[in-house]
Amino acid sequence: MRILLIEDELDMASWLMRALKQGSFVPDHAADAGTAEALMAVTEYDAIVLDLRLPDRHGLSLLADMRKAGNRTPVLVLTAQGSLQDRVRGLNIGADDFLTKPFELDELEARLAALVRRSRGRPHVPLCCASLSFDHESRAFTLADELLQLTPRENAALLALLHRSGTPVGKSQLSSKVFPHDSNAGPDAIELVLHRLRRKLAGSDVQIVTIRGLGYMLRDMAHASHGT
Repeated sequence: MRILLIEDELDMASWLMRALKQGSFVPDHAADAGTAEALMAVTEYDAIVLDLRLPDRHGLSLLADMRKAGNRTPVLVLTAQGSLQDRVRGLNIGADDFLTKPFELDELEARLAALVRRSRGRPHVPLCCASLSFDHESRAFTLADELLQLTPRENAALLALLHRSGTPVGKSQLSSKVFPHDSNAGPDAIELVLHRLRRKLAGSDVQIVTIRGLGYMLRDMAHASHGT
């Protein structure tokens, strides 16, 4: 899941970015509203974590502009203890959830997963392609009922392909789901991630195939009617 963290406290942001990267999240960081707007203009996020006390604008002002522009990305607002007024105003503007500082990382991750799940209109059931399955609650993959050991980047790539299984996903689109904007990864770095994934899926009934000119596709090999 691609997450935008809008947080001006650098220590807090650094901790959250490290923690989210260890899960199945691909986070980008904006320290102010202006940077956040620039990132949102070029990237589609699955969810946004928004602190309210930003140096250039109040977070709810940014949220209001997002909603007026038709941006319906789920937004989790970070609030100070007892800030009832911010909660009420935020709900009226279009906030989807709130989390009070200080908070536990597990709760943040669970709330983000729930927001994304609801926004996609999916019930709390695993995503599947042949014997490959992804559980939203644990954010883990199983293959033929065996836990699939994946790195965070492999997890993000496979999840992006699973959401579009049977349909090609472009190389740049897939890369944007796996590597943060500030990553030093080259344009072909996604190839290495896919190479490792293909090895882990080898011999199973699901494979990652290359569709020339279109990108990559997760395919149920039992129902494949032709090669690529």
